[in-house]
Amino acid sequence: MADKPSLLIVDDDQLITDTLAYALGKDFEVLVSDSRAHAISLLRQLDEAPQLALVDLGLPPSPHRPDEGFALVQDLLAHSPAMKILVLSGQNDASNARHARTLGAAEFVAKPCDPDHLKKILLHALQFRAAEISGAAPQAEPLVGKSPALQKLKSQVSQYADSPFPALIEGESGSGKELVARALHKHSPRANGPFVAINTAAIPKDLLESELFGHERGAFTGAQAMRRGRFEQAEGGTLFLDEIGDMPFDLQ
Repeated sequence: MADKPSLLIVDDDQLITDTLAYALGKDFEVLVSDSRAHAISLLRQLDEAPQLALVDLGLPPSPHRPDEGFALVQDLLAHSPAMKILVLSGQNDASNARHARTLGAAEFVAKPCDPDHLKKILLHALQFRAAEISGAAPQAEPLVGKSPALQKLKSQVSQYADSPFPALIEGESGSGKELVARALHKHSPRANGPFVAINTAAIPKDLLESELFGHERGAFTGAQAMRRGRFEQAEGGTLFLDEIGDMPFDLQ
């Protein structure tokens, strides 16, 4: 399979990494790491960051706690905001799932997981990644369903889609705020423009200004090329600032 999408798997259980690498190797270019430190070192050696990542929460030196896994999710997104991260973990209580999504993970998958099911989730995440980069949302209607609550939500989307003012979408992490944002974009006069989403809580404080507004080459140490900010990328379309309530108050 030519030009296979790249996938980083981070888990300290070699049996799991070997099994997943074998099962997913036909569809993905798989890279394997067993710790947060090794994963970061590996990324720095690559010319291009992986498109996808599977991250276990329980990593050394504290494999029975989720701290290292959460920190790695933040590290990966700071290195490559476009990366789609799936947390694959046996530490699957609801609070861990919510926190993983708050940090920017696209999905939380409990162990054990069938490799074929995992492949479908990865390919779906890859589709959304491509849509975000191209500035085009998937063609399907973002909000699907016929319940009274969803019909009311669709009516509100239709009502506010033409508004020239910013929209505040409230809801718990994982409840589908980005789907509502995509629906607002699709039904607005800006539908042919780009849709740009950014998880503001996943970007380190000192990098957020550059991420949003861009920078010129040489503006600071490490700025080796001019970078367009997300506001400029979204010109003529929609900019979705996800998890803005979790940003530090001064940045809000």
